Amino acid sequence: MYCLVAVKKWVETVVIDLSLCPFAKQKQDKIRYFHSDASNVESLLNDFHRELSLMEKDNSIETTLLVHPDILQSFDDYNQFLDIADSLLEQLELVGVFQIASFHPRYQFSGTSAEDVENYSNRSPYPMLHILRESSLENAIASFGDTEGIPEKNIEHLNQLGQEKMEQLLRACIAN
Repeated sequence: MYCLVAVKKWVETVVIDLSLCPFAKQKQDKIRYFHSDASNVESLLNDFHRELSLMEKDNSIETTLLVHPDILQSFDDYNQFLDIADSLLEQLELVGVFQIASFHPRYQFSGTSAEDVENYSNRSPYPMLHILRESSLENAIASFGDTEGIPEKNIEHLNQLGQEKMEQLLRACIAN
């Protein structure tokens, strides 16, 4: 479960300490970390479905990080899987109840180059699906206030830190 240790360290040192998500610190104790042993899309989809079912039954879980280090290493493959995962949300009639945020070691926003530091706002030590409970997200947004400026603030902050520093932080999470 070395992957979960690395992801927890990433949440603490990158997401929370750099304030990339202003809600993460207050929700830290309501995060479920799940390591998937999936080696194919079907197994990963089954794990995703089980996590959704668990979150439906247990309202104390506000968010789940479903880490899947052995599959979808290619960012293109990962992106294609997101469409499949979103389709499952629709089939289960859970759109509006849960949503998926995407994190991947090679994450790249559309219109950016792979080296652009802003991509690090969605880069993680391992590929993962971040399953968010929408009601929890709505409550966090309501208590935070203006959230529209978060992406621009993150880009500015990441540009100040630079690509080399962000790469160091990400590598340090995996180093243990």
